[in-house]
Amino acid sequence: MNNKKAFIFDLDGVIVDTAKYHYLAWQKIANELNIDFTLEHNELLKGVSRVRSLDIILELGKVEASQEDKDKWLFQKNEDYLSYLVDMNESEILQGVFPVLKFLKEKGQPIALGSASKNARPILEKTGILSYFDAIVDGNDVTNAKPDPEVFLIAAKLLNINPEDAIVFEDSVAGVQAANIGKMTSIGIGSATVLHEAKYIFNNFTEIDTNFIEDLIKE
Repeated sequence: MNNKKAFIFDLDGVIVDTAKYHYLAWQKIANELNIDFTLEHNELLKGVSRVRSLDIILELGKVEASQEDKDKWLFQKNEDYLSYLVDMNESEILQGVFPVLKFLKEKGQPIALGSASKNARPILEKTGILSYFDAIVDGNDVTNAKPDPEVFLIAAKLLNINPEDAIVFEDSVAGVQAANIGKMTSIGIGSATVLHEAKYIFNNFTEIDTNFIEDLIKE
């Protein structure tokens, strides 16, 4: 019986809530372009690449732009976003995440990060949990965005675990779909209405107990 699983975590909205910083950075650009950009609109950007996110915002405002302008705004957005990350520390880790990471480490389970974020490493460093991860696959390592399972398949491969023995924690629909397409066990973190395609759903990590994790390892 193989009691090693690959536990793969998304970053934004799962380990840390950097969504608020993305929102502030995008809102700043939207304001400059006189585009109304609300928190509801921001939901459309969940799990979506930076380039596509900008296109969505421009579509909202019916704004036509040259590639040169787009490149300028994409750079500006990332600079603004990074400026918010400077002061990040362990207090930014979402409640309940740390005990799960600790328990997995104690059980000798391989842990990976599978995120579209290109800033994953600095975020894990600043929040003091980089050492918990045996592999990190981020936006710098993949060509296909979720729901393509590429990011998770690479993570499982780096951990030497078959995809069907991988468990993925995700907060976006695209992420859950990517896990399912990759034949992995999907665990949705967030609203059951939104993440209904996940095999298991929890509002947040505080609802996940060690017995549940034990069962996943034994499955």
